[in-house]
Amino acid sequence: MKFNPATALEKTHHLGSYNGVNQSINDSATFAFESGEAMTACFNGQLEGAFLYSRHWNPTNLALSQALAAMENSESAWVTGSGMAAITNTILELCESGDHLIASRTIYGGTFAFLKNYVKRYHIEVSFVDTTNLDEVAKSIRPNTKLIYTETMNNPMLQIADIPQLAVIAKKHKIKLVVDNTFTPMIFSPIELGADIVVYSMTKFVNGKNDTTAGAICACKEFINSLIDLNHGSSMLLGGVLDSYRASNIHKNLYTLAIRMKQHSANAMYLAEKFQTIGIKAIYPGLPSHPNYKTMQETMNPEFGFGGMIAIDLETTERASRFMTLMQEQHVGYLAVSLGYFKTLFSNSGKSTSSEVPEDEQKKMGLSEGLVRFSVGLDHEIERTFELIEKCYRAV
Repeated sequence: MKFNPATALEKTHHLGSYNGVNQSINDSATFAFESGEAMTACFNGQLEGAFLYSRHWNPTNLALSQALAAMENSESAWVTGSGMAAITNTILELCESGDHLIASRTIYGGTFAFLKNYVKRYHIEVSFVDTTNLDEVAKSIRPNTKLIYTETMNNPMLQIADIPQLAVIAKKHKIKLVVDNTFTPMIFSPIELGADIVVYSMTKFVNGKNDTTAGAICACKEFINSLIDLNHGSSMLLGGVLDSYRASNIHKNLYTLAIRMKQHSANAMYLAEKFQTIGIKAIYPGLPSHPNYKTMQETMNPEFGFGGMIAIDLETTERASRFMTLMQEQHVGYLAVSLGYFKTLFSNSGKSTSSEVPEDEQKKMGLSEGLVRFSVGLDHEIERTFELIEKCYRAV
């Protein structure tokens, strides 16, 4: 039977204290031991099931991590205080001075800035490529390449990476495939498709409330244990731990994710198809006109739809700005960055979430200065939302 992330998540069982149906919040930063010998054993990694310090493990964070590992079908998981913490901890754990990695040219601006500007301090080289071009990926591999980094659905152009084929390339060269699945939780199961490590900004769809920043890393036990090694682990030594109160909230929100993704996807598909009828060229992977439509069909979990992200091109920054301002005034949603919220969010990608990407790289990505990215909300009357968007579009 094909792996189903929603079913796998539903099978997890985490009763709290006194059999509470919600996982208990443990707000302790440190934990007591029965004896000095037990503390010593814990520091030496010889004491199973013990908690030492919340930067290492916390019972509430562990419960969320176990639920995420079930959803991704990974052996283990680790939660962080932001999506960028998940990304940076993972890359710094895999690479050291003198190493090389391959990354998608079209990725979140913060990730691009980290890979373009930050890691060179540590003499780590990065090749930015089109990860939908498998030949380009394969030709970019060097003897010192340690990983391929891509987003399943990339930001903001909404291209779809062929994870199974990227996995073939990675395994052939004995390197890791790291996949950011932030845009498409449940829609894709990257580890099932061959990825080694999956990272998330849980700030977005996974949590769905835009009330906290959080991240996650899903991988094998060996890798997660290396991240939290007391002497060498990137996550342990760089910090970035998720607060237990926030972990508890995200854990509860996780169990509505399947329903939310279906609604986000249904609303986005409706808008994408309606945009076409009035002459707006929409970038949406659920449309047969999308260049990666077939790839997505072949690798997705179809019951969750094609996702809640759409992009349209208004050609100029000025026109995009006027359009978004009107939409906010008409209560379509909010002119704000981020995504995965229950209200529709829209932003001009080149001047916001991709502003860290230099203009020459934006052009290589095919990113127009007038591109408007929508994160479609959970609107009950999506027909009314379309009518408001059309009204604003006609006005500009």
